[in-house]
Amino acid sequence: MNFLATVAIALKALRTNKMRSALTMLGIIIGVAAVIVMIAVGGGARAQVEAQIKSLGANLMMVFSASPTFTGARSAAGTTHTVSEDDAYAIARELPEYVAGAAPSLRGSGQVVAGNSNWSTAFYGVTPDYFEVREWSIADGRFFEQAEINGAAKVAIIGQTVATNLFGDVSPIDQTIRIRTVPLTVIGLLASKGQSPGGADLDDVILLPISTARNRVLGATTLAKSRSVGSIQIKLRDGVDGKEAEEKVRELLRQRHRLQPGQDDDFTLRNMTEILQTREESSRVMALLLASVASVSLLVGGIGIMNIMLVSVTERTREIGLRRAVGARARDILQQFLIEAITLSLIGGLAGVLLGMGGAELIAVLAGWPIELSLTAILLAVSFAAAIGIFFGYYPARKAARMSPIEALRHE
Repeated sequence: MNFLATVAIALKALRTNKMRSALTMLGIIIGVAAVIVMIAVGGGARAQVEAQIKSLGANLMMVFSASPTFTGARSAAGTTHTVSEDDAYAIARELPEYVAGAAPSLRGSGQVVAGNSNWSTAFYGVTPDYFEVREWSIADGRFFEQAEINGAAKVAIIGQTVATNLFGDVSPIDQTIRIRTVPLTVIGLLASKGQSPGGADLDDVILLPISTARNRVLGATTLAKSRSVGSIQIKLRDGVDGKEAEEKVRELLRQRHRLQPGQDDDFTLRNMTEILQTREESSRVMALLLASVASVSLLVGGIGIMNIMLVSVTERTREIGLRRAVGARARDILQQFLIEAITLSLIGGLAGVLLGMGGAELIAVLAGWPIELSLTAILLAVSFAAAIGIFFGYYPARKAARMSPIEALRHE
């Protein structure tokens, strides 16, 4: 008997018991759908973390002014400026094997006015290095020039959220805004960054030359004299050990600040990439755990296939004996029942793929979770379903193939 004839007989047997076949496939359908949904949700979470890492800038480390203790009470981080522009330049100059760039910044906040519109936002005084360290490009306009930094020019670069709330659909370039009564000309529009790991809107920001922020907007005489800043963003070189680089930066800053052994740091170091990579690893482990739990459904579906196929072999014992009597070989019988099992698994797998993709899209719409459908995951789920058909279908098929024709014909 040729292979095509065996396939035809197997498919006919499945069509004869449509309800049984559908119920047998149900376990596979649910298992494959569950695996695909879990992998899609896990992949979406991982992609979201990767986007957050990208939004911060690659290999980013941050130095903040510390939380000094006064009369037993510890103040908030950044309330006292203990790091300076010169610290940033020293880090870039003295640790070139670890650091690709260091950018000081000074933060403020307030109401911004443009014409009849106003918006409350944060503004940062920065140097040209800030854009390279944060890997932040310009969507329209230009960056600051060094002459504007040196001369405390009244210019600003604004984020997408600020531009939308102040100017709507009108280009903000060459428009005038006011921060604390100081008029500033908008010379650039930042490319969109999205959200930070904490959920803050990174596009809701205004960037000023650091000298402009310090001398004109904040008007801080003390800050001007000490060249103090609120934070320093450091971009590490690719392949550098983050922990080692962190220790080198700490050692340099302690030396510059003349801190004695045993004395607390007057600054705070945060390795943002390590924090986000930990989150990414956590989301990856959770995705694998969920996919493993969902895979149990596939195993249950496979057991269901084996159970139904064993019942089918028992019910069709006389049919098997008759086929063997008219010349069918044991191999033909084995092939027929294996084809039935694999067909059930494949059809169930394909139906599960459609259900899983639909379920993932539904979760994305209703729950607002990001998803990432992977072709590799889909192919893997279908292949696994087919493998289950072969594995769990082999024992019933072998049992049918090894039946004695005479005993099978006598079966009632």
